[in-house]
Amino acid sequence: MRAYGFKSNGGPEVLEEIQVPVPRPGPGQVLIEVAYAGVNFAEVQHRRGEFGEPAGPGGYDVPGLEVSGTVAALGAGATAPAVGAQVAAYLPAFGGYAEFAVADTDFVRPVGRLPLAHAAGVPCVYPTAYGVLTDAGRLHRGETVLIHAAAGGVGSAAARIARTLGASRVFGTVGSETKTQLAEELGYDALFVRDAFEDAVLEATEGRGADLVLDPVGGPVRQAGLRVLAPFGRVVAYGDLGRHADWTADVRELWKNNRTVAGYNIGDVARRSPATIGEHLSRALSALASGALASVPPAVVPAADIVEVHRRHEAGRSHGKTVLALAGHRAG
Repeated sequence: MRAYGFKSNGGPEVLEEIQVPVPRPGPGQVLIEVAYAGVNFAEVQHRRGEFGEPAGPGGYDVPGLEVSGTVAALGAGATAPAVGAQVAAYLPAFGGYAEFAVADTDFVRPVGRLPLAHAAGVPCVYPTAYGVLTDAGRLHRGETVLIHAAAGGVGSAAARIARTLGASRVFGTVGSETKTQLAEELGYDALFVRDAFEDAVLEATEGRGADLVLDPVGGPVRQAGLRVLAPFGRVVAYGDLGRHADWTADVRELWKNNRTVAGYNIGDVARRSPATIGEHLSRALSALASGALASVPPAVVPAADIVEVHRRHEAGRSHGKTVLALAGHRAG
């Protein structure tokens, strides 16, 4: 089958079209004929080597954390979804940039009426968004939320989900002034440039600050996030897009100022509480299909353009969700 992978870590140019065997589903797994594969920043990190060197079949790793498509075969003990069902799946071990992928049934759910192109951007992004808001962030009705990397897949999903969970105001930060004009399109009350968000957030909240800050950036942005917290506010760290050196929070400062730092990692949740991922995935697909959660169409690009897609993501020149169309599939 056709796939897109890399044999050595490096820049986007290490990605190449390859031929690899069709994988076989193991116990409790399904084989999916992939229609679309979502693109996430974690796949940029995978390619760069932040998760280790390639060690897949033939020395290649195939990125891809989320896909949509049709169930083609069932592994031992798997009874649902049935062969022929249209599904979306989260792939914690990657493998989505391919014509076929295997997934544990814990992480596979029917797409319902949601188009497959839309569904491909759900399985990693939306469980993460629900997780940082509810599991780690403990969002309460009426609270103010600040979302860093607001124009990305998780950020834009979290903004819409926060509204459905009762957030009173949702602010975001972006890397450049040009992106602040996307606020209404992405569902924010306002977007601020990330390098100067502290004063803007405090002014917008009449000095009170934000109750919940979602931070995949790290470094000085994370430290500044602590300073804009309202009483009993929480910063949820769920990434390190800025590739900053780690820092140590001062526990005395936390308890003296009624602040909390929490963490969220979808890979750890998948290992230790897989049912949580499945529940959030079902919830997201249902809400998107019914219209209870606004479904924003992704940018659909040919899988053969993967190098340019990674280049844009790494440079911060994308917003919203991008999915790859795998050639030869009946798109739905």
